[in-house]
Amino acid sequence: MANHMLPLKWLGRAAHLTSPGAARYAGGGAWITGAMTETFDVLIIGGGPAGSTAATLLAKQGWKTGLLEKDIFPRFKIGESLLPGSLRTLQRMGVKEKVEATDLIIKHGGKIISGCGTKQNRFLFDHVFRCEQPTAYQVERAVFDKVLLDHAAECGCEVLAGTAVQEIRFDGGGGVVTTTDGRTRRARYVLDCSGRASLLGHQFRLKRAYGHLKKFALYAHFEGAEREPGIDGSLTQMVRASDRWFWFIPINSRKTSVGLVMDVNAYKRAGQSPEAVLMTSVHAYPCAARKLQGATRVSPVYATGDFSYRCRQLTGERWLLAGDAAGFIDPVWSSGVYIAILSGEKAADALNRVLHRPDLQAREFARYARRINRVMDLYLKFVTAWYTPAFAEVFFHPREFLRLVPAVNSILAGDDRELLEVRWRLWLFDCLVWLQHRFAIIAPRLTLEPRR
Repeated sequence: MANHMLPLKWLGRAAHLTSPGAARYAGGGAWITGAMTETFDVLIIGGGPAGSTAATLLAKQGWKTGLLEKDIFPRFKIGESLLPGSLRTLQRMGVKEKVEATDLIIKHGGKIISGCGTKQNRFLFDHVFRCEQPTAYQVERAVFDKVLLDHAAECGCEVLAGTAVQEIRFDGGGGVVTTTDGRTRRARYVLDCSGRASLLGHQFRLKRAYGHLKKFALYAHFEGAEREPGIDGSLTQMVRASDRWFWFIPINSRKTSVGLVMDVNAYKRAGQSPEAVLMTSVHAYPCAARKLQGATRVSPVYATGDFSYRCRQLTGERWLLAGDAAGFIDPVWSSGVYIAILSGEKAADALNRVLHRPDLQAREFARYARRINRVMDLYLKFVTAWYTPAFAEVFFHPREFLRLVPAVNSILAGDDRELLEVRWRLWLFDCLVWLQHRFAIIAPRLTLEPRR
């Protein structure tokens, strides 16, 4: 792609930087003033889990890597529940021990509770096929993301925080990025990890919304929420009602993340503030209300709408998309951070091979896109099923035959190894949901609503 240029209004919260020098974040809270190197092998936009993962792995390979982040970390972020599939990557990055040194919760799985309060089902990460990692983490994203970004800087990536991208253009030699500090930087390749902003996705008009997933999310942090004893106190708990669902995620020794996901139109019809809609909905379901009895909200109530989308193209001549910049499906199965870390890792691996062998670019970029699209397709299928009553009814009546439960748990644990023994069982599970939808022969119908 030659000479593609479009101004981008991704200004965010820009830091006050002195000219001609710029404040360069060196990790560990250190800032260095001076001119930043303007030519890179790879320039990464966005310092969330995808960007930090790619930055660390590329810097460790010795490539000249720069990272531009519009915010100053730490900053509030949702998506606190990790999957076991990410821990191997954190170990490879050399950051796993640093993450474990923070105030986090060792997560053993999840629990789904019916809105009527009569059914529940627990899925544990150690009950999967060929289990390699039986636990994951519940984290406060403000802390987790800063640990990853600090680590990327310590590994040799040049991190410039507090500076937003103003313009991206491409020519035959790579990408040219202009930022709000008035500087221009060139890179052989640009990796867009800018989250939902998806700068290149907007610039090249690649974003496509999922029309059947027009949802609205409300969320906040609470202290003093109910915690169950034992490993149940570590689980992501979801309350499934007929037209909405809640999450309750213990993210450290004090805080619990609480969220509500509902249809966009239902939120509009409520005609109330985000705080009122969240708390009114919680109190309408006794099994949810009990969890917040005596709890105190310690953050604002945030709101996000129409968050499910995917870019129809993940790579170009000199660029790739990773993390939420490539797509985001739904928070229900905690796939957001998992896909972000996975795509950051695989993008770094592809770029490493291409930087060594430019003639491999077409093959490596195509392989990267296939891998990430396949994972997103898998979770899209599970998310779409989640919003059908039949899926909930089958899930609340697990059948321990033909080892179907470990097969489903494998996907919920972030295992994308495409094991044959998992694939045919998932096909059978889909058939059971199909039969339940039409004939209700697998489980009785559920209202998913409490008795009034």
